[in-house]
Amino acid sequence: MARRALKLVSLAAASSGFYLYSSKYLDPNDFGAVRVGRAIATTAVITYDYLTSLRSVPYGSQEYAYLKSQVHLRSAERLRDLCCANRGTFIKVGQHLGALDYLLPEEYTRTLKVLHSQAPQSSMQEIEQVIREDLGKEIKELFVSFEDTPLGAASLAQVHKAVLQDGRTVAVKVQHPKVQAQSSKDILLMEILLLTVKQIFPDFEFMWLVDEAKKNLPLELDFLNEGRNAEKVAHMLKDFDFLKVPRIYWELSTRRVLLMEFVEGGQVNDRAYMERNSIDVNEISRNLGKLYSEMIFVNGFVHCDPHPGNVLVRKCPATSKAHIILLDHGLYQDVEIRTNAAAYLPQINQLLNNVPRQMLLLLKTNDLLRGIESALHTRASASSFLNMSRCCIRAVSTYQRSKSHSLYRKAKISLLEALSLWQINLHELFLRLKGSRLGNWVIAFLSRMHHSPY
Repeated sequence: MARRALKLVSLAAASSGFYLYSSKYLDPNDFGAVRVGRAIATTAVITYDYLTSLRSVPYGSQEYAYLKSQVHLRSAERLRDLCCANRGTFIKVGQHLGALDYLLPEEYTRTLKVLHSQAPQSSMQEIEQVIREDLGKEIKELFVSFEDTPLGAASLAQVHKAVLQDGRTVAVKVQHPKVQAQSSKDILLMEILLLTVKQIFPDFEFMWLVDEAKKNLPLELDFLNEGRNAEKVAHMLKDFDFLKVPRIYWELSTRRVLLMEFVEGGQVNDRAYMERNSIDVNEISRNLGKLYSEMIFVNGFVHCDPHPGNVLVRKCPATSKAHIILLDHGLYQDVEIRTNAAAYLPQINQLLNNVPRQMLLLLKTNDLLRGIESALHTRASASSFLNMSRCCIRAVSTYQRSKSHSLYRKAKISLLEALSLWQINLHELFLRLKGSRLGNWVIAFLSRMHHSPY
């Protein structure tokens, strides 16, 4: 009897093992022990590499600099591989590290930037499961059509194009099913590992990454928060007729599923797309500068991930005007720079030596915008800096007026504001004339007149 029971248990165990091994729904990477073990092993190898590789080389020598660069590169590649294997939260944090050009060695930022194009993709079975759990219906009940291939996949979610029963074309953002359950455990694991590294290397100063992840990740995982952010920024910047923020369909949105108006367009750094569609790249560059300067300096509510996949452009079929389409509103930052602009702006050099956490996202945003300008070949126009200057002047003047109780003082501030804005407009006009054919002809004519012997 005991032998027969043992056979049955063995058969059941073997069958279960075969099912788990062959099941398409189960990924060994999702086991906690596998994820934890991989993270611990990677941290240990990186730590050992730093401890041993530079030990016998004179500090500050040319050989030391070369070896340190090699250790940085090896460690960055190991960290990248860990993020790709553990996915989810690890990729999100790795992407954030890849954007810290001001703080991390170049070997790390260059290596980790590839994580933007290596985000995981959930299967259709997993997408159907999330929609079923959150909306209580099958995909075929909710949609006339639903494209299996996602429009794009990110570290936390992916987006599919679909058509509702009433004919509206929508973008459906669906969270990867395991991210919610794994995120808090992943952050705790990162915190423990970074504390261990801090004990070995006392100068290690990146514990703030865990604090940022603790604060921001729950917000990014709540798609209802993203929907509220989208509506807030659309209302806040309603006077910008070039801005398009997709409408949110609240009746079919939850914390893990977000339904939005589907809006097509090309990526903001795709100059060829703009040329094919007769979109003025200089106009787009100017408007992008206006948009972000207004958010940073006037409203103090900043979209913190303006990489090209999240900022699209299109020519509006009804008006033929060029639109900027702002996507992915999961992470915004309320920054104090709006109310303290007068104190921050003259101290930009000191700022880089002691960067507040909120400024890190602003610096990342600035780099992404400058990268877009480089791709569009519009940096020479200086339009973004002129727009930023206008917003700075407006922000400082508004702040000064709010602190003044004298009508004379308020009038004086407004007059100085108008004068400063006029000077910027005059300088912009000069730059435009200088860059035009007429301006070049006038400059050449005046130059010849100046050098003429008569």
